[in-house]
Amino acid sequence: MAQIIDGRLVAEQVKSVVKEKIDQRLSDNLRPPGLAVVLVGDDPASEVYVRNKRKTCDALGVKSISHNLSSDVGQAELLALVDALNNDETVDGILVQLPLPSQIDANVVLETIRPDKDVDGFHPYNIGRLAVRMPTLRPCTPYGVMKLLESTGEAIRGKHAVVVGASNIVGRPMGLELLLAGCTVTSCHRFTEDLASFVKQADIVVVGVGIPDLVKGAWIKPGAIVIDVGMNRLESGKLAGDVEYLPAAERAGWITPVPGGVGPMTIAMLMQNTLYALETFHS
Repeated sequence: MAQIIDGRLVAEQVKSVVKEKIDQRLSDNLRPPGLAVVLVGDDPASEVYVRNKRKTCDALGVKSISHNLSSDVGQAELLALVDALNNDETVDGILVQLPLPSQIDANVVLETIRPDKDVDGFHPYNIGRLAVRMPTLRPCTPYGVMKLLESTGEAIRGKHAVVVGASNIVGRPMGLELLLAGCTVTSCHRFTEDLASFVKQADIVVVGVGIPDLVKGAWIKPGAIVIDVGMNRLESGKLAGDVEYLPAAERAGWITPVPGGVGPMTIAMLMQNTLYALETFHS
């Protein structure tokens, strides 16, 4: 059976370093990092994510600024709020929780956030910096995956990594992160023919598509590292990933569980990004 990559443990290690640095800032009479979280509407999943982010801010000493807007808010009003936060010197990071209601163009909102406050790492400027091997603020989930890979102690330079999924939030920046680490990267997506043939070649498999058990355990190359970004709630209420877990775990060398794998890393890297933004751009 594969060794389990414990995302909760690695996330706690990241957060511990962040808290230590923030405590040091406070003892030096310096201000803590400030994170503004904007929630539009009352999507239950978004509310849970935002609540967890705020709890983590409190635990680490990050100043959390909350803005809850109604689901019928206009785009101009939301952009005006983002502009105000851009100009607030106590705010180091701005996070607008996705998805947004249909009357709002999410791309316009994300591009309005100043790149030096884009702690989600979604702004085209920050994605571009990652693409040209000059990363600054990096997308949280792919950055967290790199921390998980590092935690295995396995050398990944030169290895063949297959990324299943090509979203702007996970798949595309994930490929860029793996390239930056020296991997040979194959990107698979909904138009890929014979997905199994690509997965079977992979030393590292990262899957983030939102389809339960899309990647079959029999496809996993013996000894491969399997990172499952998927988080799907089944009709039974149980959470499942995008990888057929038990058969995959019988073949893989390392594997992330769902839950408890990638999920905890996203918020941990958000906290690290917020501190980085303060120290790098706003001190």
